[in-house]
Formats: sequence, structure tokens, C-alpha cells
Amino acid sequence: MKNEAHRTAIVYDFDGTLAPGNIQKHSFLPELTDDVQAFWAEVKEQSRQHDSDEILIYMWRMLELARTKSHAITSETLKAHGQRTPLFSGVASWFDRVNEYARARYLDVEHYVVSSGIQDMIEGCAVSRHFKKVYGSKFIYDSEGNAIWPGVAINYTTKTQYLFRINKDVPNHWDSERVNRWQPMKERPLPFTRMLYIGDGDTDIPSMKMVRLQGGFSVAVFDPEDWGAGKSQKKIYRLISEDRAHFVSPADYSPGSQLEVIVKGILGRFARDVGYRGSDVHGV
Repeated sequence: MKNEAHRTAIVYDFDGTLAPGNIQKHSFLPELTDDVQAFWAEVKEQSRQHDSDEILIYMWRMLELARTKSHAITSETLKAHGQRTPLFSGVASWFDRVNEYARARYLDVEHYVVSSGIQDMIEGCAVSRHFKKVYGSKFIYDSEGNAIWPGVAINYTTKTQYLFRINKDVPNHWDSERVNRWQPMKERPLPFTRMLYIGDGDTDIPSMKMVRLQGGFSVAVFDPEDWGAGKSQKKIYRLISEDRAHFVSPADYSPGSQLEVIVKGILGRFARDVGYRGSDVHGV
């Protein structure tokens, strides 16, 4: 094989995948309300009442709540909240470790986030520099920089379009013509056969399934602290029994963790598919 780097993608959900819970619960909502659970219960009720998309409703409720508290929502304040987001164990060093492992096998790994969470908040988190691109829900800002309206809302089905944007190298939200244009699989810049999707919840199921059907791999993760409650077991049982995910692992990104072994194994598979024949005996 030629010693050239082959573009490879790891696509992550964010909430519950790289960070525990949803990103708003760590600092944004606690600054505005004493009852964060009531906020999300109201979002669900408003979604049912108005027969509306839950992502759009939560973004609208964020704006309404901030207004009542005279709390400005700007790109800068959202990124500041993102800086305070705790991450799962090992995430801080994960990207460098994975990149080093992949480079030795002639793979050029690009890390992407596709999330229903707020893009500006994710771009403010401690590891955002490692992301090639973040596709998240976004606000529109007025001339003074204040959020005034949801501009992009990513839900469980719209997530899949961003996998095609990565596959076809269309790094934006707006260009529907390019992402829908027919293109032979062999000519696409980043093939699905070198794509790995990592997610945790129901909003990731269509993306997991699509990546699998297109020849890539999917891994479902769960918060280790939630394991004893029983909810994680039921979710994992469903993901496996319904053939959604290839692997399931705790969201522990530490060196030598189960998740690291799985991801390195998948990257090793990608490498061998492009001709790498080195030894992986000491690779983990």
C-alpha cells in the first residue's frame, strides 16, 4: 500500500456521549431556575400541546426563560457555559491517543460532533479544538449579538443528513443542493466504510443504523453512574436486540478502557481494509 493517510471519521453525539446528561443542565439552567427537571417536563408538555418538535420547543423555552430573568443569550455567553461542562473520564486525552494510534496505521482521523445540543456551547467546551466540525442546534443573533430565534434544530432524524455532509465534505448547515447532489460512492471524500458513530440515546438510533447499513460501525455508550438504575440496561438490550449498534460500552474514555479497545479495534479494521499489514499485538 502507499504510505498515505486515509481520511477516517469518528462522529460523536455530545450529551450523554462525551459529557454526562444534557449540556444545559450544568450551568445555563441552574443559573435561571431552581427546578431544572421542571424545565424539561414543561418542554415535553409544550411539545405535546403544540404538536411541535421538542428541540425547537426547548430552544424557544431557553429564550423565554432567559428573557424573564434579563439574562442575555449571546454566542459568547453560551460558549462560556460550555467551558464549564464536565466531561466523561479520559475524554481530555482521548483525541490525541486515538489520533496517534490511527496515524501509525495510515489513517487520518477527523472528529465530528452531531448533536441536538447547542452548537455554541459545544464549541466552548474544553476539547472543542479537536473537532473538525460541530453540527449542533443554533440560534440566530440580532445585530447586537443577542439570540432571537432558533436557526437550526437537529433532532433524531435530521442527524442523519449530517453524516452525508461529512461523507460528501459539505461543512455547513445550509447547502442542501450539494448534499443532495448524486455522487458515486467511490468519489465521496470520506467513505461510510471508514466512519464510526458513537452515541448514547434514542436520538442516535437512526444514525447508528444508517452508518451500519452503509458499511461503517456504531458504538453505543452509557453513563457508568446510571447503570444501577436499570434504565441503561433496558436501552442497551433494545439497541442490541434491534441490531442498531455493533458494540456497547461504558462512556469511559480512559487509557485501556473497554471503549478504547473497541474503537482501536475498529480503526484496525479500517486500516487493514486499506492495506495496512502491521502488527496490532502491542497496539492497545
